Amino acid sequence: MDGKEVAIVFTPGNEPYLGRELLFHFDQLICSVMEANASLAPTSHRQVLTDHQKMACQVIAQAISIALSIRELIRQGYLFGGHVLLRALAERAAILRYLHLYPAEIDKWNHGWEHSEAPSLAKMVERIQANQKPGSPIRGSDLTAPMNSLLHAKPDSAPWNLISIGEGGLGHAVSKILDRPDLCDGLCASAIPWLVLVQCMMAAYFADAPMARTDASGLIH
Repeated sequence: MDGKEVAIVFTPGNEPYLGRELLFHFDQLICSVMEANASLAPTSHRQVLTDHQKMACQVIAQAISIALSIRELIRQGYLFGGHVLLRALAERAAILRYLHLYPAEIDKWNHGWEHSEAPSLAKMVERIQANQKPGSPIRGSDLTAPMNSLLHAKPDSAPWNLISIGEGGLGHAVSKILDRPDLCDGLCASAIPWLVLVQCMMAAYFADAPMARTDASGLIH
């Protein structure tokens, strides 16, 4: 990084991608989601939950945790790991939306959401689109293919950890990636819509919950 000594552990004051616009929006969204979660959590603790709400409590908490993990990986320069986590965030957001649109499918969740029964992420995306925008030309597999490539180490996942190694050469990073703002921007741009969907589903599954405030440590469970 311009010949300067590189920190071993970055803080919010010196992280490598501080000031990127999409990262700023990701941070703002995380704050909003955490505030909403802190408001809804007490209600979920006090009321008798439906099967859908029990599912939502688990999946929402996991999705927020993954989003926070992605954010910390960005802070520390581990952009490749952050991209790998995108599929985990996307799957949870899709499950929340899918089971809200197709409530009868909750039985599959209660039976363990087994691979032999539950729809794949691509299928969930297609059914969500079919419900909201019939005739959409976007295939679920087109959306999930890049995430699957990263997760399963396919050849086309190579660009996500390429770095310059001097004299025009390229290599595959094994640690921090500190000079790929395009990767940071892409990661934020991909994570933001899924986290927005998670926040929308928080309101959908707990529509009658009063927005009482509590400290941000209270997670829905």
